[in-house]
Amino acid sequence: MIKSYKYRIEPTRTQQELINKHIGSCRFLYNLALETKQTAYAGNKVNLGCFDLMKQLPDLKKECAWLKEINSQSLQQSITHLDNAFTKFFKGQADFPNFKKKSARQSFNIPQNVIVDFDNNKLIIPKFKKGIKIILHRVFKGIIKQATISKTPTGKYFVSILVENNIVTPIKSNITINNTIGIDLGIKSFLVTSDGLRFDNPKFFKKSESRLKYIQSKYSKYKGKRTKHRLNILYEYVTNQRKDYLNKISTQLIKSHDSVAIENLNIKGMLQNHNLSQSISDVGWGMFVDMLKYKSEWYGKNILQIGRFEPSSKTCHICGNINKELELKDREWICNGCGTVHDRDFNAAINIKNFALRNYLSVEHRQENHDELPTLVGVMTHEAHKF
Repeated sequence: MIKSYKYRIEPTRTQQELINKHIGSCRFLYNLALETKQTAYAGNKVNLGCFDLMKQLPDLKKECAWLKEINSQSLQQSITHLDNAFTKFFKGQADFPNFKKKSARQSFNIPQNVIVDFDNNKLIIPKFKKGIKIILHRVFKGIIKQATISKTPTGKYFVSILVENNIVTPIKSNITINNTIGIDLGIKSFLVTSDGLRFDNPKFFKKSESRLKYIQSKYSKYKGKRTKHRLNILYEYVTNQRKDYLNKISTQLIKSHDSVAIENLNIKGMLQNHNLSQSISDVGWGMFVDMLKYKSEWYGKNILQIGRFEPSSKTCHICGNINKELELKDREWICNGCGTVHDRDFNAAINIKNFALRNYLSVEHRQENHDELPTLVGVMTHEAHKF
């Protein structure tokens, strides 16, 4: 199993300068390679590949001598990342690659020769032979594949280490009705389960919004570095609050159930609604679903998804009657078929579980009866029809 471990690093001032040079050089090369590919295709209809651009690196270092201070493999990885971005674009998985900005996430990749000295708390990478101080709050065992050093807007440095720990991925648990839980994600309540558990929406951004607006207004007037730093600290604080909350809930749900049923929400499309976009971004649905998916692989659990157009909120989980007049503002409704009073979110969570199990059982039934499908051989009867 391949797992990623993230640690805080504390480089010296000289090491910080060299790290910043690596980040800036990799960003410069990425943007230059993107411009070169666009120009080559627009002018000559030539599609420059990853290795075509890498072959030009020695000549580029002669023109830009400061690139010689940078780890050559990190520079090559910038071109590889650009090639991967184009691959995802042509597969329809991402938008067309954009030029990287200095204000965006800052990082560079080290694909080889990464050593972690647990005895001396040092991270040793190319161009940093003396090692960078690393805060090892947990120990890992395995083969280090690669590492990525990143810098936050608040000036903190982190390293993410990808490790092959030689642990076999657990076999998926059996899907049963009793050990499956349905989850309905919302805004008023962050999450309601089919077992009746309800997790409130902390609204971290909403609670800090007035403070953010005040600092943002000061920064827009004076453009001071100190004010910008205060603004970045507050944004980072809200982000860390959200991540911690989502990590705790996702771990609790995955560890306590063999299967988790969720709805395949069109989060990107829902963000187009300007009345709800801020609330949806604040609650972090996409991040939470991603956490559920990768943690289910770690612990051998199952993630079941239903279609986004399934009427989970409008269907009575007792009699199956569909309330077509149900609106978003209705938090409770009475079933016209059986007269049951439903809590909207709790009813939806039960239906998500039922729909997911129904879809799973129907697919499993088709797989079991796969050998009974009709074939070309034996269709014609040997007995002739009589006139």
